[in-house]
Amino acid sequence: MQLLQQINGLLIKVASWGTIFFMAVMAIVIPYEVFGRYVLERMSTWSGEVATYSLVWASMLGAAVGLKKGYQVGMVAVLEHVPSKVGRLLQGLGFLFMFFFLGLMIFFGTDQTIANAAQRSPAMQIPMCYPYAALPLGFLMMLLITLENFLRFVRKDAGKEGES
Repeated sequence: MQLLQQINGLLIKVASWGTIFFMAVMAIVIPYEVFGRYVLERMSTWSGEVATYSLVWASMLGAAVGLKKGYQVGMVAVLEHVPSKVGRLLQGLGFLFMFFFLGLMIFFGTDQTIANAAQRSPAMQIPMCYPYAALPLGFLMMLLITLENFLRFVRKDAGKEGES
């Protein structure tokens, strides 16, 4: 558990800085694109791609950071109004759903990343596996965070059984 926490801590630091970096890129490129279009009446060919790919990476990295910080949507009101055993069962089912969903997203994201490795972006001519790689990597980070939360959930449950 401690190793997983250390790995997740490192990944979240990288994801946080990555999110900041890609948001900064968007904050520079999008006004540049607008200025070029309306003032200079000339659009650059690369700026739209850079903004789009930065948005994808910022979204996936930011989602992992948000999940770690507990910013995801939850049904807390339901859990607070049902008996504790039912609440624990619902939380356990929620974890199972998350593992299933994130596993599928990693699988299909990896499949798409590999399938598009030979394709090049229209303007910058970079391999499309770079933008697509945000999906499996972001979902893998979310899976590791969910695993850490699940282990904490199970440990809390084991602690309650030990007290009885």
